[in-house]
Amino acid sequence: MILLAPGIRYFPDYFTQQQQTALLEEIRTVVAAAPLYVPAMPRTGKEMSVRMTNCGSLGWVTDKEFGYRYQPTHPVTQQPWPAIPQSLVELWLSVGDYPQPAEACLINFYSETAKMGLHQDRDEQNLEAPVVSVSLGDTCLFRFGGTNRNDRTQSIKLSSGDVVVLGDEGRLAFHGVDRIYPGTSTLLKSTGRINLTLRRVTAS
Repeated sequence: MILLAPGIRYFPDYFTQQQQTALLEEIRTVVAAAPLYVPAMPRTGKEMSVRMTNCGSLGWVTDKEFGYRYQPTHPVTQQPWPAIPQSLVELWLSVGDYPQPAEACLINFYSETAKMGLHQDRDEQNLEAPVVSVSLGDTCLFRFGGTNRNDRTQSIKLSSGDVVVLGDEGRLAFHGVDRIYPGTSTLLKSTGRINLTLRRVTAS
């Protein structure tokens, strides 16, 4: 484990290649039941560059009309989200250091040109529980700073199998993905990156 900044813990190569392959198959099962869709920004309706879905009792969604929120059903199919895979449940228990289980796992698929601007994860009622993030597929350039948007930022390349935990002082750190490095992983059938983000939503 490497401490990148106060409250931001980095676990390089947390998942072995074999474990990554098994986890990817679990995610494909989730996506078969809850298809990837293109989310839209609040107010403007501008489409995001990532495709997303969720698993767990709650899922994070966004659209022009109602904005950022958590809900128990897929916004397109209206069906409940699939359960969080057991390997991710175990990850939360191992690195989350929090007594209650994760309720949501946001699944973001980044194409080779996709990005994610600097933002805070603050749509949860519970801001004491950590955010646990898993990288699968192509390497990305991950940028993180402090709790103010104008704080100095740092960048690190995250590879397939890496895990990052935002907790304690780092729970509300601004963070984002500046770019994807196509062809840096053979895990996916084509280029791209999958990011899995585990969160506890409701208050203790």
